[in-house]
Amino acid sequence: MTRARTFGLPLPGTPGPLNAITDVPGVEVGVTTLISGDGPLRPGEGPVRTGVTAVLPRGRADATVPCAAGMYSLNGNGEMTGAHWIAETGALTLPVLVTNTHAVGACHRGAIAWAHRERPDGREWALPVVAETWDGYLNDIDGDHVRPEHAVAAIDAARGGPVPEGSAGGGTGMNCYGYKGGNGTSSRQVRYASRTYTVGTFVQANFGTRAQLTVCGVPVGAALADDNPMQDTDWLGLAGAGSVIVLVGTDAPLLPGQCTALARRVPLGLARTGTFGQHSSGDIFLAFSTANPGALTSGFPTGEEDYETMRFIPWNRIDPFYEAVVQSVEEAVLNALLAARTMIGRDGHRSPSLPHDRLKSLLTARGVL
Repeated sequence: MTRARTFGLPLPGTPGPLNAITDVPGVEVGVTTLISGDGPLRPGEGPVRTGVTAVLPRGRADATVPCAAGMYSLNGNGEMTGAHWIAETGALTLPVLVTNTHAVGACHRGAIAWAHRERPDGREWALPVVAETWDGYLNDIDGDHVRPEHAVAAIDAARGGPVPEGSAGGGTGMNCYGYKGGNGTSSRQVRYASRTYTVGTFVQANFGTRAQLTVCGVPVGAALADDNPMQDTDWLGLAGAGSVIVLVGTDAPLLPGQCTALARRVPLGLARTGTFGQHSSGDIFLAFSTANPGALTSGFPTGEEDYETMRFIPWNRIDPFYEAVVQSVEEAVLNALLAARTMIGRDGHRSPSLPHDRLKSLLTARGVL
């Protein structure tokens, strides 16, 4: 699998060993990928090009232990369930699921089923976080192919280690800058006092038009304008339409408001790849911190002197973490584009892969490579 650094892109910052969100200790990622059928659309039968990605901030062992969290919406033409409770409490509990737009309900039900299976004696209340982008250009999106059991399977498959990129999980049917898009991830190490912390990002990339594409500061999109089936047909007037979901995780101790501040820096990393956040795009971001595991429990007090405490990075020392978000988001998008391969879906719709050789030539001519 080709990634930005193996391709030779001179990207700033120091990544973790995996250069993935799973460099954050405890974070696990799993996918369920659904690919079947070819030819004309037969609603309810396929072709199917979709799936589910599960991100577990504390892994399965501690999945119900809250994390400090905050979210930010650059453009609201999309969905992330559970956002109101995160805004209210600053806490994230349970796995985060990312899928296609019309599968949010199935994944929400699946997350609840998984939680009840894991803790049958637990409380009968849950507000899962499920986010989405639209894969209807390649997928029979109205066919209800993603079922609750697929969400459960993605959570059960979650592990540390390398993260599947490109056409995997929820990113299976996604497009980015007129090329095949999907899942991407990256990480950065941040030195603070005597500790080294990790900031990791995961993107489900499904946004942008070909003309916008920028790589390492070079606007390459115009030179790659050909072989752009979605733009050429302007299918349903949706050329360039789409969304992007970004999850940011860190083991640095942060307040919920500081997690929100990290989420607000995500658009700066996306902008480095060329997008300006189109009206037709749902651009929604969530950041969480795995530090302070005993806080934000919303538990009932046991006495008048019962308090929760949190340790956090001082606000005036947080800038290196902002920088890490921007750098890792840019690289995660490029990893998604470089990893994805050409896919043909419903009605013969084709999403071409980013042409590596042509990109390399363009960047070499500009002195980047």
